[in-house]
Amino acid sequence: MSDVQALQKLLTWASPAFPVGAFAYSAGLESAIEEKRVTDSATTRNWIEGSLKSGAARNDAILASAACRAHGDTAELARLADLCLALTPARQRHEEMLVTGKAFTEAANAWPDPVLDRLPDPCPYAIAFGAVAGASGIAVEETLVAFLTAYTQAQISVSIRLVPLGQTDGLAILATLEPLIAVTAETLSHASLDDLGSAAYAADIAAMEHETLPTRIFRS
Repeated sequence: MSDVQALQKLLTWASPAFPVGAFAYSAGLESAIEEKRVTDSATTRNWIEGSLKSGAARNDAILASAACRAHGDTAELARLADLCLALTPARQRHEEMLVTGKAFTEAANAWPDPVLDRLPDPCPYAIAFGAVAGASGIAVEETLVAFLTAYTQAQISVSIRLVPLGQTDGLAILATLEPLIAVTAETLSHASLDDLGSAAYAADIAAMEHETLPTRIFRS
């Protein structure tokens, strides 16, 4: 696949307009905002940075990387899907991974490919994204840049709506995190499953606490 074709697909699949329903989920960030742990641009940036460096986003990127390389192996994709769900600590995050994964797979049918028949059912979002990208001949590093950028944009969108932040503040956060996303994508494109691990306990607890919020906007 040419670089232009790969870029076209990644821009589409990682776009907020791609119908995976990510706008409905906060991955626990709503809880952190409710508890005043995330209150402004700086704390929003720190929260997302923690996930990219040592939290759920890092683990999901490693799993997407593995799925990208294993796109032709049905059994391995099923194993990665099970591992992805086992590493998702909160019930609502578990649901988020499956709902967005199913939506991504259904939407990806617009680009028919045998990989869609090799994906497990249900299939977490990270596994579906990585496998579909890999089957399309897209390099792992480029796949992770798109995957992590989409994650970051979704988290910024939550803060824009709930903190609230202005659009300019949100864009400034994204610009600040771009170098980290690039370095993380490059590093994790060479990672193995042995590199999985998380130290973002506050984010995991926030995701667990979300289901007990008396009033909430997001589904996780």
